[in-house]
Amino acid sequence: MGTNIGGPRVLLRQLRETMAEPLASQDRLDKIVSLIAHNMRADVCSFYVLRDDGALELFATKGLAAESVHMTTLRLGEGLVGQIAAEAEPLSLDDAPSHPAFAYRPETGEDPYYAFLGVPVLRAGQTLGVLVVQNAERRRYGEDEIEAMLTTATILAEMVATSDFDNLIKPGSDIDLRRPRMFNGVSFTDGIALGTVVLHDPRVVVTNFIAEDTDQEKERLSSALERMRVSIDAMLDRGDMQPSSDHREILETYRMFANDRGWVNRLTEAIENGLSAEAAVERVQNDTRARMLRQTDPYIRDRLHDLDDLANRLLRILTGDHQGLGRNLPDNAILVARNMGPAELLEYDRTKLRGIVLEEGGATAHVAIVARSLGLVAVGQAQSIVSMSETGDDIILDGTAGTAHLRPTPDIEQTYIDKVRLSAKRRAHYAALKDLPSVTKDGVAVTLLHNSGLVADLPMLDDTGASGVGLFRTELQFMIASKLPRLQEQVDLYAEAMRIAGTRPIVFRLLDIGGDKVVPYLRSAAEENPAMGYRSIRLGLDRPGLLRTQVRALLIAAQGNPIKILVPMVTETFEFRRTRLIVTKEMERLRRADQLVPSRVELGVMVEVPSLLFELDQLLPEADFVSIGSNDLVQFLTASDRANPRVSSKYDAIGLPRLRAFRHVVDAARRYNVPITMCGELAGRPVEALALLAIGMTRLSMSPASIGPIKEMVLNLELGPIRQAVSAALLDGADGVSVRSLLEEWIDKQNLPV
Repeated sequence: MGTNIGGPRVLLRQLRETMAEPLASQDRLDKIVSLIAHNMRADVCSFYVLRDDGALELFATKGLAAESVHMTTLRLGEGLVGQIAAEAEPLSLDDAPSHPAFAYRPETGEDPYYAFLGVPVLRAGQTLGVLVVQNAERRRYGEDEIEAMLTTATILAEMVATSDFDNLIKPGSDIDLRRPRMFNGVSFTDGIALGTVVLHDPRVVVTNFIAEDTDQEKERLSSALERMRVSIDAMLDRGDMQPSSDHREILETYRMFANDRGWVNRLTEAIENGLSAEAAVERVQNDTRARMLRQTDPYIRDRLHDLDDLANRLLRILTGDHQGLGRNLPDNAILVARNMGPAELLEYDRTKLRGIVLEEGGATAHVAIVARSLGLVAVGQAQSIVSMSETGDDIILDGTAGTAHLRPTPDIEQTYIDKVRLSAKRRAHYAALKDLPSVTKDGVAVTLLHNSGLVADLPMLDDTGASGVGLFRTELQFMIASKLPRLQEQVDLYAEAMRIAGTRPIVFRLLDIGGDKVVPYLRSAAEENPAMGYRSIRLGLDRPGLLRTQVRALLIAAQGNPIKILVPMVTETFEFRRTRLIVTKEMERLRRADQLVPSRVELGVMVEVPSLLFELDQLLPEADFVSIGSNDLVQFLTASDRANPRVSSKYDAIGLPRLRAFRHVVDAARRYNVPITMCGELAGRPVEALALLAIGMTRLSMSPASIGPIKEMVLNLELGPIRQAVSAALLDGADGVSVRSLLEEWIDKQNLPV
């Protein structure tokens, strides 16, 4: 007993022909199970599909009672079929009724059948259903037959995923693959976005499933594997690859998997059973993904990402699919990705992009900051959303709650449509406040400013009533460009920004690239700790041509008006002095050329490196203004990578040690009569903004969307008693004192709108 000689390949050809025939969906499925039963020499072949309500419904059978089709169901985990679906593992038995999990369904008429083989039907590691063969004779199905069934299940999975299959689904029901799902992540930005999924790194679509020539497919696989190994080796052998970088560790893992004989043998075996090389990769990755998804060990689940990436690399080589970024987007596109850098995000058409959802990332990662700058709704740490999404799926992002609703139900969709209408009313409410002076009830004036980086953001100054731009990130222009922006291109951008701002001041931060803000045309070595590496003013002072060109562009763009320039990532006072010297020389150069120079140049320093906390007496007499960059300063003070949620979320940014550091800078600035602004992400969050006001910070720069809520809080606030309470907490320094809890009590006491 066994399959026919060459059985799997014969069966796959028959399946391909059947799928091409002009048959009704049920007729096609009935014919498929008959073909499988004949090929496997089985008395019964049945196909169960996992519905969105968790039930496995019998969709087709050859051998069981015909009237049980679409009537018989099993719960996930119930019976042998339910167990296979839950565990995503094949099951072969010679006496099925005696198995403890066996569930008897009298309407099927399966009493006489003892031998049982069931395999999961998988797509992207998700269970779509179960394929079963049964025989009256007591026998154990062998490895070859199990492999043949798994191969057949790969073809069935593609059929289930097609719209043609929808005709078989009962009204009001759906298959589990398309079930609505909710992902609890972390909020990167506030707001709500309703749109359509666009996968940032789309899965390769396999269209050729069946091998015409097995030997030729093996040769294609071997060639593709070799090309992939060579490319991984080449990346590892690059001279700028640090011995212990994260990137190197990932590539080492790729190399280990790419050379794993077990993996290659499984791919070859799938081809021998009649699949094309690319279908074999998809089939083996499906099985591996299904098993690894069910593991609780986080290390194993992390390795799943590596295997997914490797399988996708191999599929791209086999299919020649090298789809790039920046492609055409549908309206209301929402990007779904494992992770991405800010430069990749900026390559997309921002007129059609509404949001972004990532499986990884932290709220203060640069991609999250750029998303805020672009006005996108953004959610991070939505685990497994990439594998469960298809390009074109409906999706809703709730940035405020940090959730993503994939394929939402009509009820959820209506709820969010109502929320969008409500948020529009909130915006109208904030718009009504825009012309009111930003002053607390007890007379403390608070200056509210925008963080920006694109000229497209600046017209929002009129919408929010902000006093100006506290931080203009000039690096975004460099990250968008495919080559280094020329002097005139920079002049045009800065001049346009100043024209839109009118009489309102703009603080232009000098180029802050490096770390995860990569520009493709500036070669950079891989670094073990890029946030603390070759970036920002360090890079600018080392490449004076780059820095001088930017300074010159800013001075020319001012067209004789005053200008504010901010120096980022200063570590010691001498770096600030060197930068001022460059600005002075560029002013002299313009004067000698009889060009217009700004009537006043104010040069400010960004406090974001902890060593500056001990240089303030040397630095502040030389600075015209100070800005605190809370994102990096908190990261360095807590030794916790802000892009790593496992550590960045452990420390409260307004905990006592951090708040003392901020107040130390505020007090020093007051002593030297130097204006000070908070331009990190803290300023745009109500509780954190209240903490900053409580320590004497009265200039806050934030994303445009935060201006309204913060202004409303300021207008309703009596600041004096809160300042006294926070000062006492900072002075006492008692263990267990939570400034956040203290502020939340005051928010309740004063009934503040936060």
